[in-house]
Parts: sequence; C-alpha cells; structure tokens
Amino acid sequence: MKTAYVKKPSVISIDEIDNPVLGPGDILVQMHACGICGSDLEKVFGEYGQPSMRLGHEPAGIIISVSSDVTAFKKGDRVFTHHHVPCYSCHFCKHGNETMCLKYSETNLSPCGLSEEYVVPKWNVDHGGVLKIPDLMSFEEAAMIEPLACCVRAWKKYSYQEGDTVAIFGVGPTGMMHVMLAQSKKFSKIFCFDVNDFRLKFAQKFNISDAINSLDENRKQKILEQTDGKGVDVAIVATSSLKALEDAIDMVRKGGVVMMFGVPSKDAKIILNMSKIYSKEITLVTSYAASDNDTKESLELIASSQIDVKQLVTHTYPIQDSQKAFDHARSGDNAMKIIITK
Repeated sequence: MKTAYVKKPSVISIDEIDNPVLGPGDILVQMHACGICGSDLEKVFGEYGQPSMRLGHEPAGIIISVSSDVTAFKKGDRVFTHHHVPCYSCHFCKHGNETMCLKYSETNLSPCGLSEEYVVPKWNVDHGGVLKIPDLMSFEEAAMIEPLACCVRAWKKYSYQEGDTVAIFGVGPTGMMHVMLAQSKKFSKIFCFDVNDFRLKFAQKFNISDAINSLDENRKQKILEQTDGKGVDVAIVATSSLKALEDAIDMVRKGGVVMMFGVPSKDAKIILNMSKIYSKEITLVTSYAASDNDTKESLELIASSQIDVKQLVTHTYPIQDSQKAFDHARSGDNAMKIIITK
C-alpha cells in the first residue's frame, strides 16, 4: 500500500509498504480523505516544533478490518479517526490541558493518516478517538472535523460576548473556520487579514466587515475607524507569521484578547513590547491541537450544518500526487482547503 513520508526538507516520498497488521483491540481503516494543514506544511517545508513528523492527522475513511475483541465498531463503518487521544486522568487532563498529556503525544495512527490504509491503536479505539460519521456527511467534510475541533478548543480559552468584534490574521482554512465560528457566536464585526489576495476575496463571500491586506500601511487605522477608536475585542492569529502577532497586539482593544493559534516554526522568537501588553491589560492566550471531546463537538457542528465546511474545499489530489498537493497548499495559489484522497 502507499504511504507518505517526509523524505527530506521539502520532499515527500510516496512509498509502497506492507499492509499493516492488527494487534489486539486495533482497527484498520481505508483512508478516503485526509486534509493538509499548517502543521503538515511546517513538517515538510519548515522546522516543526513538536516531536512527531508523521503526516496526515485529518483522516476519514471506512473500517476494513477489526480485531476479534473489538465490539463497538465493525467492517464497513464510516469513521473519523483522531490521531492523538489523552488519558483524562493525569494532572494535565484534570486541569483541562488534555493536549499536554504525555499519553496524547504517544498515541499515533500507524504508519500515519496519509496512507491508503492505517491502523488505529487500541488506546484510541477505547478512549473516544474513533467517531462514526453520518451517512450524509462526505469524507471531505469528515476530514475537516479535526481542524474545526482545534478552532473550537481555541474559542473555549477566552471570554466574549454577543456583539463583540474580532480580527482574524490569516484566512486560510482554519482562519475561515474562525470566521464561521465568530458568525455563529453573533459577533457584530469580523475583520480578515492576509497577504493572499485570493483568500481575501474568498473571505469577502462570507459577509465579513472588511478584508484587509496585511501589508496595507493603513491597516490599523482602518480597524480603529470601524471600532470607534477602540480596536477589536478579540484578535486571532491563524498564521505562523510573528508579524501578524505584533499586529494583533497592536489592534486589539484595551483589556482585549489575543489568541495565538497558528503554528510557529521551531524556536521562533519575537521581541514584544511588554509595557504595551501590560498597560493595555492584554490577555495573550495560546491553543495547541484538540482533544477528542473537541472533535465530538466539531462533528456535531458539521453534521447539523451550523458550520458549513464544504465550501472551504477548493482542491483534491490523489495520494500519489501528495508532493503536488503540498506544494500547492504551501503556495496558496487560488486555494483554500486541499484534501488528499485515496
């Protein structure tokens, strides 16, 4: 079967390997759709700051085999599978920091989600890492459960009110999910920033307040003019750009929240004006990944059509063209969400 690996910086190798063997409690899934996300791009083209270099953590497909001791799932089930599942009993989990759980980083799909077939380990199967998806949900939609879950988790980390304003820096696929979440939470104004003109025009289709190029010298003034001189209540940095983080701090109101959501490169550093952060009483929050509880909520948002992720998928590639797919995703050329299929 075919599986994708990071062969060397910027190069993906599609290798033929032996079909995986199931252990006790495991299930085998045939991948039908797997999204490319920012952390995948960082693994291939950048310097990823986390230990795992496996590609593909947004997979969905059909179960083709289960171990004899598995009773909750059967061959033919349509499923989304989470790549990491926490223990829910350690100090981190008990404090709501499930993605910091040591078990979370140890649990992985094998060989990875970006494979024609992959094994979901017993731990994931037993601890909520496999979700059956409705018959009417496409595999492409199901591949969006995990990135939406990451956004859902981020929104739980700060307070907000109906009628608040938000600026979203970086309107790639997850940035647009933040747009849709803000709309569902009845934010009064939503501002989108990016350097990619296609994505700014794409965002305008969602009835946002303004789409502003991140290189616009008057970008801060445009925000102040539309927020009665205060700045936005919430600023979400959905890009690895540290310049965007600086802009977020600059454009959020006094007492506002800056959410650092995008994946920075390994050892990325920035000089911050802490006097500004202190005197403005800015709350700086980060959010890493998602737990399976978040994926359950995400699945329901998609299944109930509260968040329509279908409209974000602009391109699909077969697994053998993974290099082309990743190159396309990196360039962002007339693209939003890119999905790899079997």
